[in-house]
Amino acid sequence: MTDTQVGIIGAGPAGLVLSYLLHLEGIEAVVLEARSREYVEQRVRAGVCEQPTVELLRELGVGERLAAEGLPHRGLSLRFDRADHRIDLAELTGKAITVYGQQEIVKDLIAAHAGKGLPIEFEVSDVELHGLDTESPRVSYHDSEGNARELNCAVIAGCDGFHGISRPSIPAGELTAYDHQYPFAWLGVLARTPPSHEELIYTHHERGFALHSMRSPEVTRLYLQVDPIERIEDWSDDRIWHELEQRLETRDGFSLREGPVLEKSITPMRSFVVEPMRYGRLFLAGDAAHIVPPTGAKGMNLAIADVRNLSRALKALLCDNDGELAASYSDRCLRRVWRAEHFSWFMTSMLHTDPNADAFQHRLQLSQLRYTASSRAAATSLAENYVGLPFDRAD
Repeated sequence: MTDTQVGIIGAGPAGLVLSYLLHLEGIEAVVLEARSREYVEQRVRAGVCEQPTVELLRELGVGERLAAEGLPHRGLSLRFDRADHRIDLAELTGKAITVYGQQEIVKDLIAAHAGKGLPIEFEVSDVELHGLDTESPRVSYHDSEGNARELNCAVIAGCDGFHGISRPSIPAGELTAYDHQYPFAWLGVLARTPPSHEELIYTHHERGFALHSMRSPEVTRLYLQVDPIERIEDWSDDRIWHELEQRLETRDGFSLREGPVLEKSITPMRSFVVEPMRYGRLFLAGDAAHIVPPTGAKGMNLAIADVRNLSRALKALLCDNDGELAASYSDRCLRRVWRAEHFSWFMTSMLHTDPNADAFQHRLQLSQLRYTASSRAAATSLAENYVGLPFDRAD
């Protein structure tokens, strides 16, 4: 049996940032993770960091490698009518985004934990949460050697993602779920080849959406809109590159660089939110509470915004015996969550080819794209949301 102030379920960016924020406030925490350290450090996920996320990681002292290896982007391209229409993020907002893989942030945070001797238990199993409606919740589990363990806490933070144990541990009827399924999926490809363009390209094409992104100067990340019933086995590397070439082509002869495909997978698209993000002494953060389609590049950034709020609420609760911020945690997070949900829906709806839409709706899409690319006001709205609203403004 172990005692700690905060038990954190999940060693993704949300759980690790929360643990480190609490450490800086002198609050004890233990992180429990079902996967191995090697797995979570290699798990490829998001790659776009909003400016507020970058600034927070630097403030925490874990941004050295991000500053050295991250790829700052001062703009992005909307590609439609077979031409690029650049949105100048920096000129419109004075801010930028940084491309730096989620797995790299996880590596940096795990190394920082190890350097400070902060506890992370990997490869735990049979995790169960108890006493959530009391002031002494606890976590039972088996450690990596199969030993039964119990963690007594003052608070539990559920940072274990959409399929984790935290949200299902809340009694039925205590949460309201908002779920929206999109009629398409993303086929994602990681390829060992230099990026074909210096910035991200979001493409609207009659064959379907495509995205050109990157993870480093040597590795490119690419996505194709596909039907959700597609099987990855039916997509050979040659077929993927051929489809990318068709959708990314421009009238001025854009050249797509090809290379060995390192990974490929198909991911359904959905929007999902639960309210409230708290039950008793269990607080949900990140994908445990909300999912956004990746078109807006908000998932990891929302998770980090959540735990920034949560760390402040827990400091007040555990150090000052002040429960006001804890009581308002969900409301403050959800203001930012719903703004990000709307922006992600907007980007998804504007750029994807809806198989159920008629010709009228397709013309509306093109009208919105042309307006966004030609109107400073519309472009500024997109840019402001894309680079990330300031924490205090959105929270």
